[in-house]
Amino acid sequence: MSIRRRLPPGAKWVRLPSGARRVELVLDVGMNPATGGRRQTRRRYKTVDEANEAYAKLKVQARDGAYVARSTLTVKQACEDWLAGKRKIRPTTLAGYRDVLKPVIAAYGAMPLQRLTKRHITDLIDQLVAGRLERANGKPRRPWSGRTVNLLLFALGQVLDDALKQGLVVRNVAVLVDRLPQRKTEMQTYTPAEARKVLEAARSDRLEAAWHLALYGLRRAEIAGLLWSDIDMDAGTLTIRETLVTVAGRPQTSAPKTERGARTLPLTDALAAALTRTRRRQAGEQLRAGPAWHDSGCVVANELGEPLHPDTISDRWDTLVRRAQVRRIRLHDARHTCGTLMHLEGVPVAVIAAWLGHASADFTMRTYVHSQPDALAAAAETLGVVTRA
Repeated sequence: MSIRRRLPPGAKWVRLPSGARRVELVLDVGMNPATGGRRQTRRRYKTVDEANEAYAKLKVQARDGAYVARSTLTVKQACEDWLAGKRKIRPTTLAGYRDVLKPVIAAYGAMPLQRLTKRHITDLIDQLVAGRLERANGKPRRPWSGRTVNLLLFALGQVLDDALKQGLVVRNVAVLVDRLPQRKTEMQTYTPAEARKVLEAARSDRLEAAWHLALYGLRRAEIAGLLWSDIDMDAGTLTIRETLVTVAGRPQTSAPKTERGARTLPLTDALAAALTRTRRRQAGEQLRAGPAWHDSGCVVANELGEPLHPDTISDRWDTLVRRAQVRRIRLHDARHTCGTLMHLEGVPVAVIAAWLGHASADFTMRTYVHSQPDALAAAAETLGVVTRA
């Protein structure tokens, strides 16, 4: 004898226009966060068993406040909404988030966010790591590093976490994806002899002051954004007040990277002399340019007085080190050179941190102070004297 299944509370049989019968379930699932009023869900199922199973799950979700209504919000809309709400971060950071989310939007932008799964994300990462995806302009993307993939997962995780807090998704599937190992790049720094060779080659370069500032410990954005009004030759100081950063490929002024990034530093005799020579060069260029001169006030400028794009400064650095006939290190590694040489000369770490504009001396030691072969050789010689029988 068969047992007739009972419909769950609030359910009834309905007939569709096609003639098929369905169990229609109407259930109170708690308060609507948008209106503050009562919220109901209406769903249809082929069988009574399916309706009863759904009823049990929905009751538990409603009781625990975990019910998520169906939503047409797409992956693209969710990403754009999250990016639009990030008003308190640096423009460069926002541009970085926007850039790493582009492949997600390109692959799944039209998909409802609620349908995004862990498998979707892992498949996308496999293609990015293998370099099998193209950019919007049709050019192939370079294979992504573990660091860039992990930044994508962080940004997408933030998007999904925001949607989770709004009750738009059941779970944050990005946190289920394993992060990739990150290959740490060993920083390269110049020895004192190499730094001197660079500055000797810089003497005949119209951007001489930029290379002194780089080995003086300034960030690229600080070099690009430094104004003549920030330099007090009488007091012998320079002050970092604003920076020039690259956002989506275009230069944009910004506040210093950290709160301690805004700082005043004493000028060395060598830097003061380089700044004086650069000022004279610019005066000559202004005379030659005539009405075409653009008085930006930047210490590092082109022949018409216009600010130099930060990427251009990096390119010119590579040209300089080739002319100086020293091994190539990145422009940012010149900043590491400054911290390392100060440390090797016995400057206290707290002073180095303040000079470089770091909030923490621990960060300075972990990230900006490196050993050098000559220093290791000196240490071995000292150890040999101590341990000599």
